Amino acid sequence: MKNTITGLLTILISFSVYAQQIKPTAMTTKEREYAMRFLKETETAVYSSVKSLTDKQLNFKAAADKWSVAECVKHIAAAETNLWTMVDASLKQTANPEQRTGIKFSDEDLVKAVEDRTHKSKTFEALEPANSPYKTVDEALAAFKQNRAKLIAFMQTTKADLRNHISVLPIGTYDAYQFVLLISAHTNRHTQQIQEVKANAGF
Repeated sequence: MKNTITGLLTILISFSVYAQQIKPTAMTTKEREYAMRFLKETETAVYSSVKSLTDKQLNFKAAADKWSVAECVKHIAAAETNLWTMVDASLKQTANPEQRTGIKFSDEDLVKAVEDRTHKSKTFEALEPANSPYKTVDEALAAFKQNRAKLIAFMQTTKADLRNHISVLPIGTYDAYQFVLLISAHTNRHTQQIQEVKANAGF
């Protein structure tokens, strides 16, 4: 699973401007509301981006090595599950606030880095659209909707200390709250990709 998240986060390696280290604090009401709003907004954007598209449009590719809209949706849905697994696994461990000294990204800079489409990266093999567990766009969207609803409900009610459950990965250190933001940012990254496909003259 660490390899999966590494594949999703390789874009962070090239983000060279580090923010000041975050001080150890519990999740605030403002942070909770921001995370929930971000999750809802990026969810809505996915649905809007594929609304009324034909099968031909969903499967259109600008080039052989480019993803179609359908492939982007399948990737978004698969990543949703994998990223949440990382958050959940972290929260089942004993809080480790002493690891916060390894956090180099502020929430804002983390989101910016993930959403920045000028930095390209290749995803982990398990999250390649060809390896998706979802065979159709409708199936992927249904799974995405179900998993996003669970995550929003979790963020609305959780009393877990997300800030002090830290995951130390080969490419960086992040707290559980940041992983929730990363899920939204990753969704937005590939919703942008969908818009790029739709903007192609041949679409």
